[in-house]
Amino acid sequence: MLVRLFRVGAIAAASALALSSAASAQGFKPENTECIAPSNPGGGWDFICRTTAKYLFDLGLIDGTMQVTNMTGGGGGVAFAHVTQERNEDNNLIVAASVSTTARIAQGIFPGASAADVHWLATFGAEYGAIGVAKDSKFQTLNDLMDAIKADPRSVGISGGSSVGSYDHMKPMLLAKEAGVEDVRQLKYVAYSGGGEAMTGLLSGAVDAISGDFSEMRGFVDSGDVRILAILAPERLKAYPDIPTAREQGLDVLGANWRGLYMPAGASDEAKEWWSNAIQTMAESEEFQAALEAATIESFNNFGEDMQVFIDGDIADVTALSKEIGILK
Repeated sequence: MLVRLFRVGAIAAASALALSSAASAQGFKPENTECIAPSNPGGGWDFICRTTAKYLFDLGLIDGTMQVTNMTGGGGGVAFAHVTQERNEDNNLIVAASVSTTARIAQGIFPGASAADVHWLATFGAEYGAIGVAKDSKFQTLNDLMDAIKADPRSVGISGGSSVGSYDHMKPMLLAKEAGVEDVRQLKYVAYSGGGEAMTGLLSGAVDAISGDFSEMRGFVDSGDVRILAILAPERLKAYPDIPTAREQGLDVLGANWRGLYMPAGASDEAKEWWSNAIQTMAESEEFQAALEAATIESFNNFGEDMQVFIDGDIADVTALSKEIGILK
C-alpha cells in the first residue's frame, strides 16, 4: 500500500510576475513588515520566515528589513489565535505555514478554527520527511526501529518539532502501520516546540529517534551526529545517495511537507494582492530558488486562486489520513 502524506498534484501558477507588478497593488505599500514563525528558532517555520525576510529585502520588494517574531505554543495555535483574534486587519503581517498548519485545522486542534479564518498566500517549496537517530544508536535500519516498536510501541521514544497529531507525528505512525503495528496510537511520540528542540531531545538521549524534515536534520547529518534511517521520498536524494528510502526498505510511505505563508483574513484586498504578487516574484527568482536547493527543498508553487484550491485539497487529504490512522473518528 502506498501512503502519501501530502497532495503533490496541485496546479502551479502559470506565469511569472515582474518586480514592478509586485511593487504596487492599488497604491498599497507595506510598512513595518513582520513574519511570525509559530515555533522557536531552528525549525521549519523559522526557516520560512527568515528566508522570506531576507529575499524580500534583497530583491528590493520591501524597503526595510522585516521583523521575524518567534511565537511558540500549541503547535502553531498560539500564533493562529493571535493573528485571527488580535491582528485580523493587519496589512503588514505574514505567518509561516506548512502541512502541520492544515493538519491541526483538519483535526480540530486549533479550537474553533477553520481554513477560512486566514488568507492563504502561497506555497513555495516542499521537502521530504525523514526518520533519524543519533550516530551511536543501536538502530541501524528503519526495520530495526520498526521491529522494536512492534515488540513494544512504548519502548521507543520518537521526537518531533510539533504537537500530537501533526505531520511529524503522522510520519512514524504511517510507517508503523505499514510495518504491521496493530494500534499505532500506542506509539511513543514526544512533542517539542520546534525542530531545534526536537533535535536536542535526540542528541541528549531523551528519545531514540526523530521525525522531521530532512532539511532540519541536514546539518547534523553533515557533522556526523545524526544518521538518517530513511527518507520518505520516491527515490534517494541526489546529494545524499547513501541515505535509503523507506520504500526500498519495504515500507511504501511518501511524506512531503509544503512550506508557505498566510496572512490575516481581514487585511485589505490591496494588501492581499500586493503580498501575493511579492511572494510569487520572490519565489520565482533565481536567488530564492538557489536558497531552496541549498536547503534540499524542492520548488512547489501555488499562488492566488490555486493556493485556495490546494489548501482545500490538502485539508481533505489530511482528514482522510487522520481517520485512517485513528487520530480522527
